[in-house]
Amino acid sequence: MTRLHLVRHGPTHAKTMVGWSDIPADLSDHAAIARLDAHLPADAVVISSDLSRAADTASAIQGTRPRLPHHPDLREIHFGTWELRPFAEIEAEDPELAFAYWDNPGEVRPPKGESWNGVRARVDAVIDLLIAEHTGRDLIVVAHFGVILTQVQRALDVDAQQAFSHRIDNLSVTEITHHGDRWSVGRINHIP
Repeated sequence: MTRLHLVRHGPTHAKTMVGWSDIPADLSDHAAIARLDAHLPADAVVISSDLSRAADTASAIQGTRPRLPHHPDLREIHFGTWELRPFAEIEAEDPELAFAYWDNPGEVRPPKGESWNGVRARVDAVIDLLIAEHTGRDLIVVAHFGVILTQVQRALDVDAQQAFSHRIDNLSVTEITHHGDRWSVGRINHIP
């Protein structure tokens, strides 16, 4: 049994589509960081995306926990030409594509970006590797909204649209356990 504690990075306060851009997190809420740190298992292994908003959040909660190198495959969705643009602007430019991307996630992709199925395959592969290398451990994975939802989708065995119905707040924890032949889901979007 391997338990995953999927932590969404601290807030960026961006009002645009932020995927692979390296925007820092606001980690000034020291009380929230302390509650998150206290909630997580003291002996868990910590890993994060290589984007600074996740890596810095991981550093803020690491304490004496062992740390693995940042992993680029734990990055957020690659939004391509939609990156750092407000959704209203994207929707005005191509309403059909914008609607299809969120309403029917799968193979639809933003121009020069990544499909939902592509994100899911990328994240599944790294999570599988982490579970194989750390079976029986608690793993704290500090990542992004899309990354966490891929694993919610996987563990609940639901379609992407159902996975998108879950809210994933900044500095929240989503608990998923791998039992070898099956998955179980604890709390989703828990704010300690």
